[in-house]
Amino acid sequence: MNIDKHILIEIYKRMQQARAFDETLDKFFKKGIMHGTTHLSIGEEASGVASCMALNKEDFITSTHRGHSHAIGKGMELNKMMAELFGKITGYCKGKGGSMHTADIEKGNLGANGVVGGGFAIATGAALTQKMKKTGKIVLCFFGDGASNEGSFHESMNLASVWKLPVIFFCENNFYGMSTPIEKSMNIKDIAVRAKSYNIPSYIIDGNDAIEVYEITKKAAKYCREGNGPILIESKTYRYLGHSKSDKNVYRTKEEIERWKKKDPIERLENYLIEKHIVTQEEIESIQKQVIKDIEEAVEYAKNSPEPSLDSLTEDVYA
Repeated sequence: MNIDKHILIEIYKRMQQARAFDETLDKFFKKGIMHGTTHLSIGEEASGVASCMALNKEDFITSTHRGHSHAIGKGMELNKMMAELFGKITGYCKGKGGSMHTADIEKGNLGANGVVGGGFAIATGAALTQKMKKTGKIVLCFFGDGASNEGSFHESMNLASVWKLPVIFFCENNFYGMSTPIEKSMNIKDIAVRAKSYNIPSYIIDGNDAIEVYEITKKAAKYCREGNGPILIESKTYRYLGHSKSDKNVYRTKEEIERWKKKDPIERLENYLIEKHIVTQEEIESIQKQVIKDIEEAVEYAKNSPEPSLDSLTEDVYA
């Protein structure tokens, strides 16, 4: 697949934004500037961003508790995302959703979800809507390796297969469900093999290779859009930090983490762009500077935004 250079550059930019956004959150939570909890996707940016970039703007996604890179990949605004984390009224969910429940229907993000496997049924229902209304849109459902052991995974896969729904089940397999390594929670090497039980085709991809993620997701989207039914993609990737901000990361060795850092998705795409003469080193540095500026502006926007009033506490509780 010949990917337009402007798309490749935009993927790189959004991956840098996702990394910088999460690194900033990590600092703020450690300093007590932000409260609650968060789950960072540092190391998984290619999987989250490039897959969303392969969709049409009108397509939908359901996200997970580790969904900042999904949101940025789908084109959501950094200012509103940061404001949401600060609990400000200018955030996507008026400061009430926080890290795990950010949504933007206009951008096609049906919402992150704090429930493991919570997006399966939502994505399947949204895909049914697209088929019944013949919109031509598809749905991409993000989930982690641990969520593939939930009953909703199998129920949704089965129903999507029977009804031939336009949904991509996209597994970000980072090899750990919280602190549990995948080999201790399932007796299979590849989650993608589970698709065979429902007569659904599948791909296993290098989730740290942004180009492969983009190309395969593009193919999968075409397959779904043509009315062939669902498809499963298993994207093998890795998070450098713990499961959440309270995870001390004691169940993994430093050597294991360092091995994965040598396959860093941002560095890999950056090297590719330079080697193929798509960008120069100066252009890379310009993008990096702009990303830093973008994040700084988002932080200022969030800090200067108003707090929600006490009167708003019971708003939006019922539809």
